[in-house]
Amino acid sequence: WADGRQVSVGHDHQNNIRNAPSLENVCFFKKLFWDGRANSLEDQASMPVEAHNEMHQDVKSLPKKLRKIKGYAPFFKAAFGTTDITNERIASSLATFQRSLSSRRTDFDRFLANNKQALTDQQVLGLHLFRTKARCMNCHNGPFFTDNDFHNDGLTYYGRKYEDLGLYNVTKKPEDVGKFKTPGLRNVMRTAPWFHNGLFADIDGVMNMYNMGMPDQRVKPEQMNDPLLPKNDKLLRGIRLSNAEKDAVIAFLHSLSSAPVLIRVEELPK
Repeated sequence: WADGRQVSVGHDHQNNIRNAPSLENVCFFKKLFWDGRANSLEDQASMPVEAHNEMHQDVKSLPKKLRKIKGYAPFFKAAFGTTDITNERIASSLATFQRSLSSRRTDFDRFLANNKQALTDQQVLGLHLFRTKARCMNCHNGPFFTDNDFHNDGLTYYGRKYEDLGLYNVTKKPEDVGKFKTPGLRNVMRTAPWFHNGLFADIDGVMNMYNMGMPDQRVKPEQMNDPLLPKNDKLLRGIRLSNAEKDAVIAFLHSLSSAPVLIRVEELPK
């Protein structure tokens, strides 16, 4: 449930500015989008539809457009009791579908269920490092391996071509500059490239960045007193894993993968 691109391509072949995160388990997130600008799947539903660089659809005219397709009427009646098509019902339908997108059981889950053979020795070491020396668990915790919070990982590009202020664009709080939502890690090895800007397609590159503590903002003289100057999250610091330890963490991340769900392709209403 991700497109595998660095950033998605939308209307008229326009590139988006951020990587499309997977939709698996999306119903368990408290905030949606990398910058948390939507509070629910219903709130989120219309935003990609009307965005100029995504679907570029006039949301106000969408119900009328769908009413012209007679095949939608029985589906709306079955779902809502009448054939009336409204933006609220469209959003509800999209949200309900997305709530069905849950990841399946993984080797890690089997290990937790007392199957001691579910993980290899290397993966068990990776799990230990994930929880301790590698410090991954500070942000990636809980059943979906996310704290449902926002952090600055040093990839703001402040004052440069690819600047993205993240959560600040929503809250307008200086302390939120460069913060992005912590993604869940279930099936993470199937959702490259990684980070909000899709910067890394290679997991070794991701590990190396965390190993060095992520990049610090270079402060120019004219930025010394800038209230919006990004500050990396205090949880970030070089973890100094050996190559064998990095490989073990990566092996553990593979244990969070589940078998793909096969979904029948439905014929569109006519």
